[in-house]
Amino acid sequence: MRLTAAVLDAPHARELAHFYLRLLPGWRVWQGEDRRDWVHIRPPDGGTGLSFQTEPAYVPPVWPSGPGRQQMMIHLDIEVDDLERETARAVAAGARLAAYQPQDDVRVLLDPAGHPFCLYTDSQ
Repeated sequence: MRLTAAVLDAPHARELAHFYLRLLPGWRVWQGEDRRDWVHIRPPDGGTGLSFQTEPAYVPPVWPSGPGRQQMMIHLDIEVDDLERETARAVAAGARLAAYQPQDDVRVLLDPAGHPFCLYTDSQ
């Protein structure tokens, strides 16, 4: 067995896949180039990728979560060399900075479909 991808639901799979292609340098479409409902992207080394599935009933998660609110099922952690520069680049690519930031050395952002993801630096 081998894990090949995490799948994120979205109202428009292709749009969300293209956001992550802008965000993750060198990644490319692996499968689903000609489909509107499902796309799989992978890093240049061919490792574990991300897939995106159109879900018409998709409801964005709420960050931070709270009782009775749609909670996230998964979030992505993305290591970067320069937190401020990469946060600005993510926003320019279409992400939104989350209002709630629980840590000084991590930035929580929301992708265009509302999925939270974190940018962080390895300060060790």
